Amino acid sequence: MADELLRSERIIEAMSKVPREEFIPEMYTDYAYLEVPLPLPGENATISCPHSYPLFYESLQLAKGDDFLEVGTGSGYGAALAAEIIGESGKVVTVEIDRETFEFGKKNLRKLGYVNVSTVLGDGSLGFPSEAPYDKICVTASCRSIPDPLVNQLRPGGRLATPVGGRDAPQDLVLLEKRSDGTLTTKFVEQVLYVPLKGKYGWSIDR
Repeated sequence: MADELLRSERIIEAMSKVPREEFIPEMYTDYAYLEVPLPLPGENATISCPHSYPLFYESLQLAKGDDFLEVGTGSGYGAALAAEIIGESGKVVTVEIDRETFEFGKKNLRKLGYVNVSTVLGDGSLGFPSEAPYDKICVTASCRSIPDPLVNQLRPGGRLATPVGGRDAPQDLVLLEKRSDGTLTTKFVEQVLYVPLKGKYGWSIDR
């Protein structure tokens, strides 16, 4: 399915280069390229299906030189792909709220030499203001609504992609664009299924 979504040459090259099996717990490496989510260390943590990454990155039009924020580091695979796509002229900042998942993702990125990716342990629903603004923002968990701090940290002309919807049912992958005058537009991309976003602007435990 990932092949059907790929259009950008840089994204195709990144997915060919980054070894997905290196970002998955050893017991699941035989399933690395199957279109199924796989468990990761941490609470309710998974690595998304392979097709999810071009689905997000093609929608965002992620490109060389972009300043990119990823909310939800997970295994580190998405950040590694982004680093390859963006190249040395851009930057990748990835934020993870679960410490165990964070350590796993950071270890994988460092092991494969992605020292230029800034890994942050914190509440991704708040973004990471000290490196803002960003050209592109990706949220890898489902939101009740798009968090205001992320919209505020998006550069005019920028794009943000996130699942929006319920916790235990399919969600809408939404693409938000901030025009040069600051006005916002949103459009539906695809139906997806992601774990709930944690943090101040995510889902509370009792919801």
